[in-house]
Amino acid sequence: MGIFDNPDEYFMREALREARAAAEEDEVPIGAVVVSGDRVIARTHNQTELLHDVTAHAEMLALTAAEEALGAKYLNDCTLYVTVEPCPMCAGALGWAQVARIVYGADDPKRGYRRLTGPLLHPKTEVTASVLKEDCAALMKEFFKKKR
Repeated sequence: MGIFDNPDEYFMREALREARAAAEEDEVPIGAVVVSGDRVIARTHNQTELLHDVTAHAEMLALTAAEEALGAKYLNDCTLYVTVEPCPMCAGALGWAQVARIVYGADDPKRGYRRLTGPLLHPKTEVTASVLKEDCAALMKEFFKKKR
């Protein structure tokens, strides 16, 4: 399957690669990529343990890398692919960055942004959920099963 057959699945697989890298580093396995046009301009994964920073979520690091790559603070022509539903902190940052589109895999019923009421994302942001949901959820379950 080529990139243009199903771009959401293609780029989510790239985010899953990042999530697997996080798991190998004993980080919570969440990966993110930012796409501008049809090009990945940022790819990251959680680094909270490595950086000793609770804000070093994949989405936050991806925003910073994408903004630097574009030389701009707004990502209103970009799509963020992330393996798990963003938390409220990340959703707020994504709103401020005016990300055009967010595509995520697995829901996060405990800490996902959708648990809160009120707008966190930019009003023009489009959200697509459940892309490769089973693959994304399985990675999280496997990681936490090993931890327990």
